[in-house]
Amino acid sequence: MSTPSLTITQGPQAGVHYDLTRPRNVLGRHPDCEIVLDAGAVSRQHAQVLMEGSRVFVEDLQSRNGTFVNDQAVLGRRELINGDSLRICDLVMRFDDGVSPREETSIGLPADSWRAIMIDDEPTSTSSRIMSKLDISENSRMRLEANPLTKLKALLEITANLGKSIALEDVLSKVLDSLFTIFLQADRGFVALRQGAEGELVPKAIKFRRPENEDPIRISRTIVDEVIHKREAILSADASQDNRFQMSQSIADFSIRSVMCAPLMDSDGQPLGVIQIDTMNQRDRFSVDDLELLVGVAGPAGLAIQNAQLHENVLQQQALQRDLQMAHQVQQGFLPETPPDLPGYHFFDFYHSAYEVGGDYYDYVHLQDGRVAIVVGDVSGKGVAAALLTAKLSSEVRFCLASDDDLAKAVGSVNRMLCSSLWDDRFVTMVFLVLDPPSGNLELVNAGHLPPLLRHGDGRVEPAGEEGAGLPLGVDVDYAYETVELQLASGACVALYTDGFSEAMNAAGELYGLQRLQARLADPVPTVTALGKYILDDVTQHVDGHPQSDDMCLVCVGRAADDP
Repeated sequence: MSTPSLTITQGPQAGVHYDLTRPRNVLGRHPDCEIVLDAGAVSRQHAQVLMEGSRVFVEDLQSRNGTFVNDQAVLGRRELINGDSLRICDLVMRFDDGVSPREETSIGLPADSWRAIMIDDEPTSTSSRIMSKLDISENSRMRLEANPLTKLKALLEITANLGKSIALEDVLSKVLDSLFTIFLQADRGFVALRQGAEGELVPKAIKFRRPENEDPIRISRTIVDEVIHKREAILSADASQDNRFQMSQSIADFSIRSVMCAPLMDSDGQPLGVIQIDTMNQRDRFSVDDLELLVGVAGPAGLAIQNAQLHENVLQQQALQRDLQMAHQVQQGFLPETPPDLPGYHFFDFYHSAYEVGGDYYDYVHLQDGRVAIVVGDVSGKGVAAALLTAKLSSEVRFCLASDDDLAKAVGSVNRMLCSSLWDDRFVTMVFLVLDPPSGNLELVNAGHLPPLLRHGDGRVEPAGEEGAGLPLGVDVDYAYETVELQLASGACVALYTDGFSEAMNAAGELYGLQRLQARLADPVPTVTALGKYILDDVTQHVDGHPQSDDMCLVCVGRAADDP
């Protein structure tokens, strides 16, 4: 029976071991603590570990950032169980009760884990004493020359086990477990997979035969590069003496007596990574037959890893799709549920993003004096970033319009907000209309947006307020916007839109265009609702099924013809 202990497994002090010999052990940043944790986020007296007979408890001392056991916050006292993970800020410790036996461990590793470090060793030009090599190709087959029945049985068992696993972590664990069952002399093994655009090899799983050997492991890039680039499995009878690797300090430090390494290939014959096992038992080194068996295991293991990676990619895509669908629902919640109910006026609105979420935006804002603001905007870019900015704009626009009766000044406030925010690479084009229902007067401020199209009662259509158009929002913090006065007469209507309409493209690359949009607005369509649907149908006919490339937003406001 040994003393209960804590071992730091993650953080700057990784590998430091603390025996818990006192009834009360305080952990914190203060130098008087029994366990000093030198990190700025740790409180001076952060937590304490209490020994009560054979039981061990941890208690948070009202720290700023909390204490966690197995990623669960410690509230009050919590008993520690052998193998528990104790986390304080960025420091992670493993608890050992000093009683329970420890088993062989297979550890799935993040790319930056302290337990595995890839070392860039300089290869030498001297002759190699590699005992054997096996070329790996699409047509290579395992040779069963020695003990064929034993090898075949082992391969069938491994293949069956791999077929039951889908998650990558489970697959890697089963591969290493199977190898340690077959190669009883193996002391440690690891799987390293290629990641990123450059295909960098990253350790993903490690297995140790003996707990006392669980020190941070340094993996020689010399060996794995030899294997993955030449697509050859190698066996070195005594790696620490092999001339090919004699300059590899990571090998010499561990006194490895025998090492086998094989490439993991996908279904197209491309390397996914490597699998390696080694032993320090000089009297029971790996043989050529062992290398053949490792190659035989690497074949189905590579396919299982490829399938697991594909499965993970599918799950990630499904999770992303769910998140985007939720974001779409949230964004729809920012849009008006219904248009304003104003006697003598009719509204039509339409919004459709090119992707699940988009950067177009429209709103109706009822002002205190009875006027109604109609706002249409287009955030630069598309997708999630643009959608986040529209959510921010939604509240800011409403606040600024409600806070200032002067429309130009209210738009200036929105502009200053956008210029002073963290959206340095974003700007917004936006058009603001404020309608006074009794008179039909319109106030217009155009912040770099496409000009609204005003259709008169006699069918004439013209751009409105072009002379007063200003800069987009978010470009110049001191820019002064200008208000243009318009009149929405009896039988007239005004259309506000984004460039998703004018730039709608068909398969031949032809744009819908502003001229066609103006022509459709001039057609004798009796109501605002019918006019909006008429335009949508015409755009749909133009694109003829060609994928939408930009967000589309259209708002039409019309005054009844019989209104005095």
